[in-house]
Amino acid sequence: HPLLEDIAISNGFGFTPDRKGLYYTESLRHMIHYFDYDAQSGALSDQRIWLQTPPDEGVPDGMTVDAEGFIWSARWDGSAVYCYSPAGEIVQKIEIPAKKVTSVAFGGGGLRDLYVTTALNGGTTETEGSGAGALFRIPNAGQGLPEFFSKIEVL
Repeated sequence: HPLLEDIAISNGFGFTPDRKGLYYTESLRHMIHYFDYDAQSGALSDQRIWLQTPPDEGVPDGMTVDAEGFIWSARWDGSAVYCYSPAGEIVQKIEIPAKKVTSVAFGGGGLRDLYVTTALNGGTTETEGSGAGALFRIPNAGQGLPEFFSKIEVL
């Protein structure tokens, strides 16, 4: 059954390490929402805006949550990945040589490498950046978590 309607481009989401919360990106509204999450039932409740991103930092796209609860957010038209503390403060900004940074995920030995995807959408590497359309690996960026399967389906 649908959980949300009237979404302005649905994008990345990730669970908190304790599985009591869910972050969810709504790209065109430049928002990352936070929900309370009940792992037993899969129910979401108490939706609130966790972060409103400035328009000059690009559009929030794919994201992940690491083992310490830090939120990693890719930025379409922002040429970067932002890492936030659970309190919403910018901890780190990683510049990527591509305008359209699309998603992030931890992988590799011990889930310590951050993988970053980018797009080459309607342009060339001269206009979109030398890394547009490439996959990047940032070694020892943090500590990822194994993916968590839930009963949530975003439509």
